[in-house]
Amino acid sequence: MKGKYELLTLPGFGGSDESHWQSLWEDLYGMKRVEQKSWDYPLLTDWLESLHASIQSAEKEVILLPHSLACSLVAHYMQKFSSEKIAGVFFVAPADVDDVSIMPPQIHNFAPMPLDRLECNSLVVASSNDPYITIERAQFLAQKWGSKFVNIGKVGHINSESHIGAWQEGQELLESLQVELNQ
Repeated sequence: MKGKYELLTLPGFGGSDESHWQSLWEDLYGMKRVEQKSWDYPLLTDWLESLHASIQSAEKEVILLPHSLACSLVAHYMQKFSSEKIAGVFFVAPADVDDVSIMPPQIHNFAPMPLDRLECNSLVVASSNDPYITIERAQFLAQKWGSKFVNIGKVGHINSESHIGAWQEGQELLESLQVELNQ
């Protein structure tokens, strides 16, 4: 998965522990994590600043790999900043920040979810039994962002609790996105 692009992982609320697919991919493929000031009390402005610094310091075009809350972060980023260094986005399990009934109060500052069409190729990967978004809402976000959409079935929030390890299916989906970017 190394090569033409710098791959940046963006964990969501609470960060990604050592058994999360993002952490495993970082170890396996040398991907870089966008570190945040606070994983448990996220502020959109702080997270945007960290993401912007990571993108600006990248030596190549980047592919962003946001999970959960970080999907909203990337949508906000694409609305606010130039996306010329962003080749693609691999959205995984976006959290529905607009649904205050299921979202912790610490993340309400990430709402509303931007719905602008993205200026790069992207893929939204979602699970049909994710507790933080309905499959219909995930598909709606993909449509609004101009992203391809993949429903991977009943895998929960596609995190450590899903027990997917290094998530082979996700690796294949990311590789398909990279092939598309190289055409």
